[in-house]
Amino acid sequence: MRIPTGKGTITLPALLAIWSVSLVVNLPGLAVSPMLGNLDRIFPHASDLEIQLLTVLPNLLIIPFVLFSGKLSESRDKVRIVITGLSIYLAAGVLYFFADNMVELILISCVLGCGCGLVIPLAAGMIADTFVGRYRMQQLGIKSGISNMALVLATFVVGWLNKGNWHLPFLVYLIPAIPLALMMLVRCRNPQASEKINMPSGVPMPADAASSAPAWARPGAGERVRGGFILGRIAGLIGFYAFATYSVIVISYYLPFLIQGDRLSSSVTGTVTALFYLAVFLPGFCLPFIIRRLGQRTMAVATASIAGGLLLMALAGDYWLLYVASTLMGFGYGVFQPVIYDKATYTVTDGRKSTLALAIVLSVNYIAVTVAPFVIDFFRHIFRTSSNHFPFVLNFALTLLFGILVVAKRNSFTFRINDEYIQ
Repeated sequence: MRIPTGKGTITLPALLAIWSVSLVVNLPGLAVSPMLGNLDRIFPHASDLEIQLLTVLPNLLIIPFVLFSGKLSESRDKVRIVITGLSIYLAAGVLYFFADNMVELILISCVLGCGCGLVIPLAAGMIADTFVGRYRMQQLGIKSGISNMALVLATFVVGWLNKGNWHLPFLVYLIPAIPLALMMLVRCRNPQASEKINMPSGVPMPADAASSAPAWARPGAGERVRGGFILGRIAGLIGFYAFATYSVIVISYYLPFLIQGDRLSSSVTGTVTALFYLAVFLPGFCLPFIIRRLGQRTMAVATASIAGGLLLMALAGDYWLLYVASTLMGFGYGVFQPVIYDKATYTVTDGRKSTLALAIVLSVNYIAVTVAPFVIDFFRHIFRTSSNHFPFVLNFALTLLFGILVVAKRNSFTFRINDEYIQ
């Protein structure tokens, strides 16, 4: 069976191998989160610093390794980089079962972060290199859906495994064995498919050959180009993705306090969070349909969906309002993600740099997740409030301002939907 890519075809096993990499990109930190409340029992002598390092340090290490992977992809075999990253990832997953103190857990988590960082940009980068046009947009939507679906399912599995031995949740970090086996199978049994996965989506564009370059690689009038990057485009996407992630990540940081403050059952937190991630992954599988229906209104509708969800979350005193709010927020973010990934491949004039462009944009996601609590605490200090509703009210107001920007700049590269995706 041959799968069309817009510039040829690839085999079904090669496509499955590419898809499978997305299974692991959202898993770092997942197995540790259920045990955070029990660390004082598991490790009675663990310090507050060690607990903070266990959650923060691995995520911080992902950022430089995402960028390093993007840089390596310019001149190295992408499939080999993925296999290396997955091998490190899987080795860390195995080592967790031999850990018996906090220092070992921290060190192994750092190794896991390094391996995952190598893999993250290539989950999207291999799609960007293999597919073009509307085929690329469709596949990036599926990639986003797979990664978020894996997170939803793994969250339930980790919650179930957490009832036994504290080592059991780390079984989720053995999932990299699946894409590792498929990647090695494609590489060993079908070298031609492996070569197509590594094929850059464009060619270097000499300064005097702009007219013969692919349409996606042509910078517009007045757009500055440096080092193969169209600066205005990538700066716009960085700001877009940073705000989009910041706006919805409050559900992870502040939802438990909101529910506690409203005297609702804490057991609903997991359901609301799961609904959010469920709503994030669903648009990925039907993104072409959503874009055809909404057309150039796609970005404005997604922004309105997030804003509506934040407002309902801030006002909610009822379970069902929380469920609707998390679904609206997840839908908006689920539309944004694959669109941003696709646009990132159009920020370069050299196809060999497309994965590096994706790596730069993806790293912003982790930076936004890290700084979000500090931003909200800064505004809390300014407004002198400790209300559990304040983070959602603040982000609702900021998202409204962002929505005005989306409408005002609807014809810009950052917020415009490519016409070929609407047809």
